[in-house]
Amino acid sequence: MIINAIDVEQLKSMQEQLKADRSVGDKEPTVLAKWRGDGSTEITSGERKIIIGGEGRLNATQTLLASLAACDIDVILMHAALLGLAIEELRIEVTGKFNTAGFYGVGEEGSGYERIAYTIHLKAPGATTEQVAFLKEKCERYSPVGHSLTSAIPLTLTIQVE
Repeated sequence: MIINAIDVEQLKSMQEQLKADRSVGDKEPTVLAKWRGDGSTEITSGERKIIIGGEGRLNATQTLLASLAACDIDVILMHAALLGLAIEELRIEVTGKFNTAGFYGVGEEGSGYERIAYTIHLKAPGATTEQVAFLKEKCERYSPVGHSLTSAIPLTLTIQVE
């Protein structure tokens, strides 16, 4: 059965695999970012490619917000499908505040987001209050991007001069 463009039987099969062996869920993606020379960056991961920055494109900080929204859309669609709940419309509006002084070399403070807020706009006829609360909890607790943003993740930087 397909609900919200998701094959529910395939999803349930994945859940069973994960119950038997959690390592099935281990992911370690790698992306390559390459300056294009025009103010934009080409990001590749395998055969997939996007361009970030430059005229008319989302910049890196906007892409971070977009990644949160896109991830939570996936979370909602997947868990709604498992509930048998069809989604007619879904959009997420994300906003964040940061200051670019450190980015521009003026000041010692960092330039990351100080806060991020987002609103999910959901049209799912027949959805109960409990189902909506369930979907909200799934986003808050199990969104990979959301979890990453709220966790202290060690970053290791190496520069190789070529």
